[in-house]
Amino acid sequence: MPELSHRRRLLVLAICCMSLLIVSLDNTVLNVALPSMQKDLHTSLAGMQWTIDAYTLVLAALLMLAGSTADRIGRRKVFLAGLIVFTIGSVLCSLAPNLESLVAFRMIQAVGGSMLNPVAMSIITNTFTDPRERARAIGVWGGVVGISMAAGPLVGGLLVDSVGWRSIFWVNLPVGLAALLLTLRYVPESRAPKARRPDPVGQLLVIALLGSLTYAIIEAPDSGAAKTLAFGTIAFAALAALLWYEPRRDEPLIDLRFFRSAPFSGATVIAVSAFAALGGFLFLSTLYLQNVRGLSALHAGLWMLPMAAMTFVCAPLSGRLVGSRGPRLSLLVAGTAMTASGVLFAAFEAETANTTLVIGYVLFGLGFGFVNAPITNTAVSGMPRAQAGVAAAVASTSRQIGQTLGVAVIGAVLASGVGSSSYRDSFVAAARPAWWIIAACGLAVLAVGALTSGPWARRTADRTARHLSSAELKESAGVV
Repeated sequence: MPELSHRRRLLVLAICCMSLLIVSLDNTVLNVALPSMQKDLHTSLAGMQWTIDAYTLVLAALLMLAGSTADRIGRRKVFLAGLIVFTIGSVLCSLAPNLESLVAFRMIQAVGGSMLNPVAMSIITNTFTDPRERARAIGVWGGVVGISMAAGPLVGGLLVDSVGWRSIFWVNLPVGLAALLLTLRYVPESRAPKARRPDPVGQLLVIALLGSLTYAIIEAPDSGAAKTLAFGTIAFAALAALLWYEPRRDEPLIDLRFFRSAPFSGATVIAVSAFAALGGFLFLSTLYLQNVRGLSALHAGLWMLPMAAMTFVCAPLSGRLVGSRGPRLSLLVAGTAMTASGVLFAAFEAETANTTLVIGYVLFGLGFGFVNAPITNTAVSGMPRAQAGVAAAVASTSRQIGQTLGVAVIGAVLASGVGSSSYRDSFVAAARPAWWIIAACGLAVLAVGALTSGPWARRTADRTARHLSSAELKESAGVV
């Protein structure tokens, strides 16, 4: 990639952030619309889970393929293709006649989405080469998540109440088209110096692992032990095969050498934990505010605004903090705040009183705002620039796996607790174990962040980066 002026670099960052905005906005808007979709499409709690997890599942399964493909054939090309497919998928979702069609069209959306965020992050990494400048850029990137969380519930609530849930997918059209035109004009092409070959076996194993695991969790309350065990066995077998097969390839889909770096491994665990907490938190909050308190979609969005506002404020602050002092402080703040929020709901039933409900939302928004920048910066900063697409894709995949599992596990726990009793009367008690799971996710962020951000962990990152760089030089010289 040629060296760009400061103004051009900022423009590239803005264009990449537009892609993140439509993907993130799509998820937050959809959460507010879930109760309306449930009534209109006559679906169950599991059906609502699938409208979210069909998207995040396909996204998680294809992100690494998209990252390596972008490194191979060109990041700009893949980014443009992602914008086109995502926009078409949004149009199809707005026209879905039933739940099955909506789930299928959400999967098309996800195919496009898989080509956006990791590729955009790779473009940013190769555009902002100075570590501090890159950390600030990633902080801005994280701030866009805050914007989507702030705008999503309000925009979604307003659209659902005034036009209907189908209109939530129209929001993606103008942003997607604008990003497409600007990318054609301003984003330069870039690719890795050495092309990586496709890994179809690894890709199929990833799809089998994530698909079977998610199905086993979501359908567990209704499918019975035998069917759940069968899909759980498939997931375990796919994982074992993946761990056996991938190290034996010269150019694997998942380069397990990345995980020799303690900060990178820690960032992966933190991403899964934090986004599992986010997925479960949004899912529980939406159902409680609309189905238990009886609020409209817009009023529910207004109640969630404190969480979104804190994320919006804290994400760029975290980016600057990571750039100047490293990831440790941001991760400690994030883990502490998210754990405190989960405990507040689990132990003190924070949702039953307005004051504690707002405090719980503020704490979670603060924690989530601080967690995103250190995840992304840690994932890409210690890797060779030629591997930026794959490294960013692993980080993005971890986020989507976390959100998929969060919605699946929290929904299954809630469904088991509610059972056949009155939904309104049993929700708070049924949700208590789910809130404890969210608190445990926050505690994992705190513990793993403290463990993997010290001096010894950075030394493992340096050794891993040197090993990967020397391996690339040998491969390019024909030694390997």
